[in-house]
Amino acid sequence: MTETLDARLLADDPAPVALAVSGGGDSVALLHLTADWARARTRPLVVLHVDHALNPDSPLWRDRVEGLAARLGAGFRSARWDGPFPRTGLPAAARAARHTHLADMAREAGARVILTGHTTDDVAEGQWMKGEGATLGTLRDWSPSPAWPEGRGLMMLRPLLGERRADLRQLLQARGEDWTDDPANADPRFLRSRARAALADRPPDIPSRVVRSPPAPLAVGPHGVIRGPRSLSGEALAFALVVAGGGDRLPRGRRLAALQDRLGSGQNFEAGLVGARLMAGADGITIVRETGNYRRTGEPRVPLIPGRDTVWDGRFALMSDEAGWTVVPLAGRAARLGPSDRAEVRALPAAMRPGLPVLVRDDGTGPVLAQSRVRVEALAGERLALGLGQVVHEADLKCRREWRTRDRVSIL
Repeated sequence: MTETLDARLLADDPAPVALAVSGGGDSVALLHLTADWARARTRPLVVLHVDHALNPDSPLWRDRVEGLAARLGAGFRSARWDGPFPRTGLPAAARAARHTHLADMAREAGARVILTGHTTDDVAEGQWMKGEGATLGTLRDWSPSPAWPEGRGLMMLRPLLGERRADLRQLLQARGEDWTDDPANADPRFLRSRARAALADRPPDIPSRVVRSPPAPLAVGPHGVIRGPRSLSGEALAFALVVAGGGDRLPRGRRLAALQDRLGSGQNFEAGLVGARLMAGADGITIVRETGNYRRTGEPRVPLIPGRDTVWDGRFALMSDEAGWTVVPLAGRAARLGPSDRAEVRALPAAMRPGLPVLVRDDGTGPVLAQSRVRVEALAGERLALGLGQVVHEADLKCRREWRTRDRVSIL
């Protein structure tokens, strides 16, 4: 594990390394091992704990984690998920809420990387669940936070993917350390619990590390337009679509496979998926926001708070020093732009124009192109870089964050 941490993280840096610690054996072992590493490299640690409020003992579990963090010299932050609790799909909803809270706490603490205690057993259980029809992603040792936009600029590191759950518990026992076993892990109503039971006595026959493909040949132009070849892998295509659409759920299954088949056939076409519009031509593909989707979901309207970054439509971050502005899409408002704004819009490809951010004032005046009044950052470039393997070390994240802090102009 030490080699993995050294390969991904900075030594002797003032920013804390964040750890997601539930109090279970895997995350407690992760905290112990990471604390050993951090003491030798003078890195501060901050423990992040999410109370899902699904067990009456969860406040006690939180207190135990806080005490453990203090004993090992780590900071501590916690958040509570108060629902709403769905009747079906509770594990997925809890997982999404957990990642959102982890991302919020990590950003508040100034961390760039969140460590989790996933093991080889988790990978094997995920594969078993896929065999039962679950649509899950692949656990990787280094990947962006799945929370969007809360997790922008954050990476997840899973340094225990090569370790067995039983071995980690033996390590804790040797150190005289206890942990909490969540009864939900043995509840047969949940597919993850059934997978754990099915594999309890079977060693996982899977590689401990997933070998990633080379970075996809995708280019991000002004205003977050994504271009690439027709021969993209399914993984790269899915991620490009979700980035262009500003969402957080990757397309999988039949619709993605059908899109790949059409691309492979050589035909020119346009298609929409997960809020993005793909335009396939002889020279490759172009992916933009599918603004027709607004008719179903409602157009995004977000008021700007002076001095605070505001993410709009999952695709742009805006910063204003002036109160009274609200961000909306250009769709349906182009004719009311001023002459200079109209000229700028006419110079852009028609497909991308409706999804541009514009500003209206609370008194109804406007619209004006957002970039003409406030700082605007298109998020697609960084999101693709993190998700497709172009950022390999915490130092890259540090450089990006410092650059963003210095640059106060429009960066579309």
